[in-house]
Amino acid sequence: MERGRRNLADRLRGARETTFVGRSEELAAFHEALGGRPGAAAVLYVHGPGGVGKSALLRRFADESRDAGRTVVEVDGRLIDPSPDGFAAGAAPALTDDRPVLLVDTFEHCQGLEDWLRDRFLPRLPERAVAVIAGREPPSPLWAADLAWNEALRVIGLGPLATAEAEALLERRGVGPSQRPAVLAFAGGHPLALSLAAAVAVDGAGGASDWAPTPDVLSPLLSRIVGEVPSPVHRLALEVAAHTMTTTESLLRAVVGEERAGEMFAWLRELPFADRSRHGLFLHDLVRDAVDADLRWRDPQGYAGMHHRVGAHLLEQARTADDADAVVALRALAYLNRYGPTPSCFSAVEREGDAYEDALRPGDGATVLAMAAAAEGEGSAAAAGFWLERQPEAFRVYRSTHTGEAVAFMTRLRLTGRRGDECAADPVVAAAWEHAERENPPPPGGHLMMFRFMAHPAVRREASSAMHLMQLRMCADWIRSDPPAWSFVATPRPGLWGTLLEHLGHHPAAEASSGDGRTCALFACDWRTTPVETWFDRSRLWTLTGDRGPADRAGDAGRALARADFDNAVRSALRDWHRPDALEANPLLRTRMVADRAGAAAQGGRERPAHAADVLRELLTDAVDALREDPRQAKFHRVVATTYFHRVPSQMAAAERLRLPFSTYRRHLRRGVERVCALLWRREAGAPLGPVRADGADPAA
Repeated sequence: MERGRRNLADRLRGARETTFVGRSEELAAFHEALGGRPGAAAVLYVHGPGGVGKSALLRRFADESRDAGRTVVEVDGRLIDPSPDGFAAGAAPALTDDRPVLLVDTFEHCQGLEDWLRDRFLPRLPERAVAVIAGREPPSPLWAADLAWNEALRVIGLGPLATAEAEALLERRGVGPSQRPAVLAFAGGHPLALSLAAAVAVDGAGGASDWAPTPDVLSPLLSRIVGEVPSPVHRLALEVAAHTMTTTESLLRAVVGEERAGEMFAWLRELPFADRSRHGLFLHDLVRDAVDADLRWRDPQGYAGMHHRVGAHLLEQARTADDADAVVALRALAYLNRYGPTPSCFSAVEREGDAYEDALRPGDGATVLAMAAAAEGEGSAAAAGFWLERQPEAFRVYRSTHTGEAVAFMTRLRLTGRRGDECAADPVVAAAWEHAERENPPPPGGHLMMFRFMAHPAVRREASSAMHLMQLRMCADWIRSDPPAWSFVATPRPGLWGTLLEHLGHHPAAEASSGDGRTCALFACDWRTTPVETWFDRSRLWTLTGDRGPADRAGDAGRALARADFDNAVRSALRDWHRPDALEANPLLRTRMVADRAGAAAQGGRERPAHAADVLRELLTDAVDALREDPRQAKFHRVVATTYFHRVPSQMAAAERLRLPFSTYRRHLRRGVERVCALLWRREAGAPLGPVRADGADPAA
């Protein structure tokens, strides 16, 4: 077995060497560093656009380092937690080896760590270590400003291959002389485009002379390369990989099924444009975008279905992951927000790592109050001071990776009852209680969750990495903590954040004065009428279409149904039992009984229905089956179940199947439905299913 692995490694190494061309100056610089020659740099900083060959160069560095007997430590900036602890965990072996070679790829995804990396991490490496940082952005001028780095750092701007090198690459790829001019005209010296074009030219899939040197040609070119897949299941697996940040076998299992998931993952990992990490595999950006865009254009319904199944699996991961992995899991879920028509801070943050989340420390109080005053005024600062005394554990601080200083903070309050001193000290909290008690009062023991402050004074009109971390934390608390009756988000800038908050299932609820003549907007979600599955379904739908769906539009405010409206909704749900699309619009989806059933399933660890409509079907079944428990009502059970659950074509046919006179059948059906309505109304009030009086009323009413 070991020999087989060596042979495969040799084969892969040979393939890389055969197709690698050029980069002689870069290789010479690395050899100098690796050999420890006097005056050689200890850190190489390689930068250049996507697809220019940075990853291929790092793989060559890794091969030559291993040939020299050096320990290679590889870190991918896309796949680590972009915080000092996350980077240090991935690069830890480089600190314990005498002569490590640390290779950091796609550093642009954690560019905010640059100052920390330069000033704190790299100086801890052993004296004979070599580090290579590769990313799209050039290094900060602060490297040059520090004289200590003059000899230790070499900056390499990686550009396109020279014409002779590009021709050599095409020759090694097997492209004939007659085709090379057109391929070069299309791809220039861009290594990835050359490799993709060469694959088509070698396969004979069209003449090279047909290509035009425009970016618009890249999408059909990629479609030619990846379009010939063995089966529809293979294509679906490829589309999943193109849609997600990373793909694992368990994710494929949720989409393509248990039987084919292992086979599909093995196929994906061998594709020439797929790469691997400890979190799964991922496709190159150009291939990923082309495949995803093609599916969305070609099969919008299939695209939406795949998007939902992927998201449901990632949601479950985010809900069940250990605390240490929760934010990482949420990043994979939040990655899906890059699809869709709505502007979102999830996609507006171009880089991360500038800040990291931390607990409130002694001495932070004055800084937090100053930030509150700078961001929202003295009135908000006074309210923040009150909550610092009352709930210090509610504060999270976001610190600069470079300096360690607090630059932003967030406050998540847990409000277990309406208290006069709290409402007097903070009018925004008073407004939240007024809204909750007016619309749907919390049950005994219930609580409100309020994100009262999200302050980053230095960044007021745009997204930031600290605000992005706050949004991830909000989502984590909504789906992982003890479910609140209501959650609220307060913001003094609803024009900036309102669209995002509505996307996250929180709708405009109230405005309140926060002092200094300023107002603060409240966005609210009633979690009893919006179980997590429903919240997720609606937010994912809006992500793709901008439409929150009929059920959500019908009840944005989450108001409780009156008894007559409730009974009418039960009758409609029974009639629509076999029509899932109609059930999706039923007002009962916003009731607390649906939310409670979904929550109980989560706490009990059993598999939950995929949609809130399925939860409603379970409740209807329970209520109809409960009629069987009383011998006097068994006849009503038979009539209701036959009429609505057994697909009879008409009520007349149901009466004939039950061998009942039609008048008797209609009387039993009316009384049976009345009893079902009473049972479910009792359930909505928080009581278990129980007996009802002969007139169909609830004896506890």
